Amino acid sequence: MHTHATTYAYRASLLDFVADPHNEKQAARYLEDGVLIVENGKVVETLDYAALSAERRQQLTLVDYRGKLLLPGFIDTHIHFPQTEMIASYGEQLLEWLNTYTFPTERKFADAGYARKRADFFINELLRNGTTTALVFATVHPQSVDALFAAAQQKEMRLIAGKVLMDRNAPDYLQDTAQTGYDQSEALIKKWHHKGRLLYAVTPRFAPTSTPEQLALAGKLLAKYPDLYLHTHLSENKNEIAWVKSLFPERKNYLDVYAHYGLTGPRSVFAHGIHLEQDEIDTLAHSHSAVAFCPTSNLFLGSGLFRLHPLKQAGIKVGMGTDVGAGTSFSMLQTLNEGYKVQQLQGEKLSAQEGLYQATLGGARALQLEDKLGNFLPGKEADFVVLNWAATPLQQLRMENATSLGDRLFALMMQGDDRNVQATYVMGKQVF
Repeated sequence: MHTHATTYAYRASLLDFVADPHNEKQAARYLEDGVLIVENGKVVETLDYAALSAERRQQLTLVDYRGKLLLPGFIDTHIHFPQTEMIASYGEQLLEWLNTYTFPTERKFADAGYARKRADFFINELLRNGTTTALVFATVHPQSVDALFAAAQQKEMRLIAGKVLMDRNAPDYLQDTAQTGYDQSEALIKKWHHKGRLLYAVTPRFAPTSTPEQLALAGKLLAKYPDLYLHTHLSENKNEIAWVKSLFPERKNYLDVYAHYGLTGPRSVFAHGIHLEQDEIDTLAHSHSAVAFCPTSNLFLGSGLFRLHPLKQAGIKVGMGTDVGAGTSFSMLQTLNEGYKVQQLQGEKLSAQEGLYQATLGGARALQLEDKLGNFLPGKEADFVVLNWAATPLQQLRMENATSLGDRLFALMMQGDDRNVQATYVMGKQVF
């Protein structure tokens, strides 16, 4: 039986970005009554509904979301799937928090059945919050990566993840060795990298939990498979930075540890980057590395305030990260709400346009995926989220008093959360 591909047209208000609104006036594209046309999981075009001819309307399957806002799917550039169940754990800063809460929780993922159950929950939670792509930490156990990729593959998600490399300064039950870490990572790369939309990230937890041998082998993997990602942590906490200095006295700073072992580059994403020296900023920019801004986590763990505009002005790619469980929400809107406050505390602003750019095209650029994701240009993968402008009586009241599009978007960014997500689409299929 020969069937023609069905072409879908989603009618709603459409917003996307073709550049960073912090730098460019014409960065945002907004259609009050627009249509997003999707065929075979890809964007065909966007246009005003009024510009659709009667004949063309006949050929399309129309999905009516009038009164709603369609955005490209949110992109989370740093999140820990095994920490989902320990979100909002009391009272510690980074290093104590890892030992008290994180490591005992991650131990459970040695059980493949447990990992599968948690992976399904995690993927559904992302989609419920409108997040369609994420760069994800698993645990040291290869079965945790298998579980996560299998769950993402069922939804055809574009997901990047990897097995944690950790061969020292952690409980015995969570350690690999430099060699087993390399071998297990390579086996996972062969199994999952480029399988459907899945991609692999070499994932040393952070410099203190890897020996020089392990970091060297991580660099070897990146050299052997040049389109892999590198995902780790950098300069999140002052005590952590002091610890790195004591473990690697021969390196000039924290980032220099990673750079020395060949771990910086256009597909390298460093979470946090709060307390950076000028030399580190220069290295990140020159190597085209990216940084994940995780405001809910940075505030929750008392880590510090991320310098968004100075880093962007230095030419560093920045994505948003929820960093669950140190972060407190899967919602990108909640994350931007906290990001706004982090900027305010430094006398800076974060507009709704810049925030939503960071959560979409900015994240795609940070992950070197802007050719595939991040806006509604023709040929992009059709991952998008349908948002209700107002999901509560208070939001309703605020919207009735909003004076402009910028004002409405800002109120949505500050008040919005998972309740505002009406539907999430991945490759043109509704998955939530």
